[in-house]
Amino acid sequence: MKLSLALLSTITCVNAFSVIQNGARISTQLDVNRQPIMAGNWKMNPATEEEALELATGLSKLLGEETCPMDEDNEFCTEVVLFPPHPFLRLVKDTVEDVGITVGAQSIFFEDKGAYTGSVAISMVRSVGCEYVLCGHSERRTLFNDSDDAINRKVKKVLEAGLKPILCIGETKTEYDLKIKNEVCAMQLSKDLVGVTKEQMEDVVIAYEPVWAIGTGLVCGSEDANEVHAYLRTVLASLYDDEVAQATRIQYGGSVTPESVDELMAQPEIDGCLVGGASLVAEKFGRIINYVKSD
Repeated sequence: MKLSLALLSTITCVNAFSVIQNGARISTQLDVNRQPIMAGNWKMNPATEEEALELATGLSKLLGEETCPMDEDNEFCTEVVLFPPHPFLRLVKDTVEDVGITVGAQSIFFEDKGAYTGSVAISMVRSVGCEYVLCGHSERRTLFNDSDDAINRKVKKVLEAGLKPILCIGETKTEYDLKIKNEVCAMQLSKDLVGVTKEQMEDVVIAYEPVWAIGTGLVCGSEDANEVHAYLRTVLASLYDDEVAQATRIQYGGSVTPESVDELMAQPEIDGCLVGGASLVAEKFGRIINYVKSD
C-alpha cells in the first residue's frame, strides 16, 4: 500500500475516476457494482435484554424481498447488519439470523487476552457469531480517546480473525468550518489502513460520518456527502489502485432518517448507511432498509 502524504495532498475532489485532458473530463470509471449495506448501531441501547429481544423481533418482520445476507446468490440485494451492545449479541443473532440479518460488535480491544479489565477480545465476539466489528466510530475516538494507531491495530486484528471491519472516519464541526474535511478524512483513512493489503480490502467497509451532523440537528446534504465519498475513492486509489477504490463499499452515517434515506441512496457513491438513533425504532429502521431505489 502506498502511503505518500504528498500524493494525498494533491488529490482534488473531482469525480473519483476521471482525468482532465485538454480541458475535457474523460471517465476512467471501472464497471463495478457494490452491494448495498445498511447497518444499525444501537450504541448503549436498549436498557434490558427484554427490550433488545422486542426490537430485534420487530425488525425481523420488516425485511423486504431485496434484503439478504452477504453470501446469498443475489449479491446485489441489501445486506443488513445490527450492532447491539455486547451483552445482547447472542440473543439478537439467534433472533434475526433466520431472516438473513447478521450481527457485529461495536468495538473490540486489539490484544488477544490478558489483564485488560472491561475489554473484549476479537475471539470473544467471533465465538458468539459476529461477522462485523465497528472500528473508529466517532464516539470511540472522542469519548474513549481511540487513536488512529489503536484503530489501525483493531482493523488488522479484525481482519486477521476473518471478520469484517467497518472503518468509521469523519471530520468535526471545527474541521468542517476550517474547510479541511478532505484532509482530515484522507489522513484518518491512510493511518487507519496501514498494513492492510489490497486483498484484505475486499472485507473492509468504510463509513463516512461527519461528526457535526450526528445528533446535532445540522444536516449534511446528500450531494455534499456524495462528493466526500467520491473524494474518499480517490484516496483509496492512491493508497491501492482504482480497482480497490471502486469495489470498496462506503456508507454514510450522519443522522440518517426514513425521510433522508432515499435521497442519500440515490447518490452514485453512497453504498449504504450506518444508522444510529433511527435503528432503535423497528419501523424507522425497516423503512431505511427498504429504501426506494432510484431507476
